[in-house]
Amino acid sequence: MLIRYAKSSLVAAMAFYVSLVAFGNMTDYGSNLAFVQHVLAMDTVFPGSTITYRAIVDPAAQHAAYIFIIALEALTAAICWLGAWRMLRSARSPAECFNKSKNIAIAGLTLGFLLWQVGFMAVGGEWFGMWMSSTWNGLESAFRFSTTLILVLIFVTRSDAGIDA
Repeated sequence: MLIRYAKSSLVAAMAFYVSLVAFGNMTDYGSNLAFVQHVLAMDTVFPGSTITYRAIVDPAAQHAAYIFIIALEALTAAICWLGAWRMLRSARSPAECFNKSKNIAIAGLTLGFLLWQVGFMAVGGEWFGMWMSSTWNGLESAFRFSTTLILVLIFVTRSDAGIDA
């Protein structure tokens, strides 16, 4: 039982964190918009870098990218909340039922991992050269967050067979 409650609680903790991130981005839109704009504009990469042809400087495209990020954050949070609730609801059910209840949480955790690993680390970090910026570099926090998500995902996906309520 404790393991099931732990799994449900960790999914809820991730849902809470992503909810705060999305809420912050919605209510303080301009603060992180500046981050997205600088990363996409590539205006703080190493001088003379030959990858700046990838830059996106159109404000409408920058806003669209930021809105897309916020939408994915909000969707991740909503899916994780639903997943945690479904897991908690079936915590006392047979293992087969509890294992099935994890699907939504797994989807939410996976979406969150993809957002921070692919969106921030691969696209932002590598494609837009965010790693070169000493000012607008979110790789450390993206790594920390994607690592937390994948660790929770690994824990949640472990089978609960034989651990009936």
